[in-house]
Amino acid sequence: MKVRGFEIAKGWEDKNIVLPRRSTAQAAAYDIAAAEDVTVPVFRPGIKPTLIPTGLKAYCQPDECYFIFNRSSGAGKGIVPANGVGVIDADYYGSPETDGHFQVLVFNVLDHDLQIKKGDRIAQVIFQKFLIADGDDASGQRRGGFGSTDRAQDENGIDKNE
Repeated sequence: MKVRGFEIAKGWEDKNIVLPRRSTAQAAAYDIAAAEDVTVPVFRPGIKPTLIPTGLKAYCQPDECYFIFNRSSGAGKGIVPANGVGVIDADYYGSPETDGHFQVLVFNVLDHDLQIKKGDRIAQVIFQKFLIADGDDASGQRRGGFGSTDRAQDENGIDKNE
């Protein structure tokens, strides 16, 4: 039985994607690399963040999620996660829209465009169990891909947020 881990996402099987690994026995996080070359433009007001593909999807238990964090060297290299910390739910795995392919959403705080090369380590992932509050009655099911939690639907297919 699979518990938690990484796989290559659909469409990325022939792109020589390397599965993440921890660097040391005591490391909490798995280093994530860019799946292709990406140019991240200099931040200025109004600019949209850049999505850096990883070519990866991750699976975990229903009471777990995983977080995408900046690497400690990331800010020094100009990479700043646009959403602070990415939180990815267990039901994102295998999403019909994305197959669970997760990407890293970043801004560049340098004074010049940032060239990310395939294989550059851009973020780190930590798996984590989470707790549910008393009275929680969530029953919706994911119907979309990236950013789709806001579009969760109930068991009858009704959008719970309309």
